[in-house]
Amino acid sequence: MAFDATVLEILDLARWAPSGDNTQPWRFEIISANHVVVHGFDTREHCVYDLDGHPSQISIGAMIETAAIAASHHQLRLDVRRRLDAPETRPVFDLEFHTDTAVAADPLLASIKTRSVQRRPLRTQPLTGQQRQALTDAVGPAHTVTWLESSGERLKIAKMLFHSAKIRLVTPEAYQVHKDIIEWGAQFSVERVPDQALGTDPMTTRLMRFVMRSWERVEMFNRYFAGTWAPRIQLDFIPGLACAAHFLLLAKTPARTIDEYVAAGRATQRFWLTATQLGLQLQPEVTPLVFTRYAREGINFSSKPGAQQMARQLEQRFVGVVGEHAAAHAVFMGRVGNGEQPSSRSLRRPLDSLLMTDAA
Repeated sequence: MAFDATVLEILDLARWAPSGDNTQPWRFEIISANHVVVHGFDTREHCVYDLDGHPSQISIGAMIETAAIAASHHQLRLDVRRRLDAPETRPVFDLEFHTDTAVAADPLLASIKTRSVQRRPLRTQPLTGQQRQALTDAVGPAHTVTWLESSGERLKIAKMLFHSAKIRLVTPEAYQVHKDIIEWGAQFSVERVPDQALGTDPMTTRLMRFVMRSWERVEMFNRYFAGTWAPRIQLDFIPGLACAAHFLLLAKTPARTIDEYVAAGRATQRFWLTATQLGLQLQPEVTPLVFTRYAREGINFSSKPGAQQMARQLEQRFVGVVGEHAAAHAVFMGRVGNGEQPSSRSLRRPLDSLLMTDAA
């Protein structure tokens, strides 16, 4: 089948949208020159971070927004419809592109491929009023942004992230995810996360690689050698302090449905691309939202004794820092600031590998 060049160009940009652990939870079926079917999926069955598939749904929303931005440069309007008969774990979306002379080229296009995750410390130089306003405006009317910018607020968030990281590093369910998604000895990765992008120094990275060869080894180092301390300090506490601000993206009503999480993903991508356009670096901080929701909804997520209690304590810390309203309405969280462009990053699978020519 000879695909239309414009559709291919749009999808080639859309695939650069962010996704948790670089899972890229979408496949494309091109029906015609103006109709693409997106076959989504989530990883809830084997990824402890993909609670109810909502993080994957946010990623799909980010991809759809990226497609809309790319389409605008061809004066195409994107209409999206979710197929209600598709299973929740494998949502299906019809994307239709229509010529519309009222559509203006979106200036965020130039940031699609350069947007990335910076896990290393950023400068504490405050955001300007103009930067903060541009980021706040980027999320649209259905979402708002809460900022945590003072040194005291950043310290509280850094401490909370430090405690959240312990859950991440002592539970076997999280270990299995980390083991599967890290590509060791790599600067770039098309399907996973390269170890050079993790944010640890070379010695800690080598130690992590050695320790993570088995869960038994992880448990031994955690029990006898304080094995969680170095990564928690380097990956969570120091970056939590070293940034201009932390932010929470809030839905005006608590998100519960697929469509609401997809909308949150679209808002998140506009926020992230705007940060990139402003020359800022960004790192998601999603795991506290996941663990606190496990605690809030009473869902047992780990076989590790005490994990549920740690999650409940984390929820108390989280509410103490951001307030009950923000804790209940948050759909995305991260840190932002001035800093160097990362030299290592996740790439994406080639478009050809994402195209479905015989979709069921």
